[in-house]
Amino acid sequence: MTTLITGAAGFIGMHVAATLLGRGERVVGIDNFTPYYSLDLKRARVTRLREIGGEQFTFLNVDFGDASALSQALSNVEIDRIVHLGAQPGVRYSLENPAAYIHSNVAGHVNILELARHRAIAHLVYASSSSVYGMRSDTPFRVADRADTPISLYAATKRADELMSETYAHLFRLPQTGLRFFTVYGPWGRPDMAVWRFTEAVLQGRPIDVYNHGDMLRDFTFIDDIVNGVVLALDNPPRDDGVEKPGGFTTPHRLYNIGNNKPEQLTDLIHAIEDACGRKAPINLLPMQDGDVYQTFADIDDISRDLGFAPSTPMSLGIPAFVTWYRDEWTTRPVGNP
Repeated sequence: MTTLITGAAGFIGMHVAATLLGRGERVVGIDNFTPYYSLDLKRARVTRLREIGGEQFTFLNVDFGDASALSQALSNVEIDRIVHLGAQPGVRYSLENPAAYIHSNVAGHVNILELARHRAIAHLVYASSSSVYGMRSDTPFRVADRADTPISLYAATKRADELMSETYAHLFRLPQTGLRFFTVYGPWGRPDMAVWRFTEAVLQGRPIDVYNHGDMLRDFTFIDDIVNGVVLALDNPPRDDGVEKPGGFTTPHRLYNIGNNKPEQLTDLIHAIEDACGRKAPINLLPMQDGDVYQTFADIDDISRDLGFAPSTPMSLGIPAFVTWYRDEWTTRPVGNP
């Protein structure tokens, strides 16, 4: 069994690849090392996968937003399944560089759909986002809720991906599962995310910028729980049986939330990081930023019922795990050797 993973140098992509390699499967990872955040971190993730997988892991430096480059890179590569996690992330950056989101998240998603279609892939699992729900006041967020009021271009591209996937499921009976991730954190995480930024600030004795004056709720989800949900979905493709599935589709296409099902105040996150670091940090209270949402809260009933998904890592365990990795492994690596 060979699985293609896009965004293999990314946070979630690396962890999913490592899990599949640990099961003895073959993984082909692709990434093009966009400089949105530290390239050293991305290269270190790929190095880690090579250490884990050996000959079972193949890495290709290719931009899946470039259809011809993608086709050429994979022309002689046999693949059975696809986990499409590559994307241009970030809500705020979409205000500065919208073209990057159209290239990767829209054109790139179509390119992966075309690849899956022409290769008769057994199952395509792709990343969506909790941001598709927009500025909702009713919680928890349910897959059955309308998701047609995005407040950022990033969110709009992710919702567009879901709709394009449904089109391919309808026209070509392509089995697909879209996963709406809720604020993922953990070792090897992203430097632009709150857990990394706050931990770095606390350890360096710098002030922490906290938006909406600290009144924000996030469904922080530990990476191990996210990976478990991705693999459960991958191993259980939807049936083409005409039965309505989560997301409202009767095609072989479904949508799931993957979250911790327990939103936390941003201030509680900061306290957990301070406790794990053993020091306090000054706080800068600032207004809400454009594109941000007040809260996220995942209803996971569908994926729990269908696949047995059950997150098991509370913030009291996940935050110390991240801080330990960041302080004892990442910041102590030899200079010039990611």
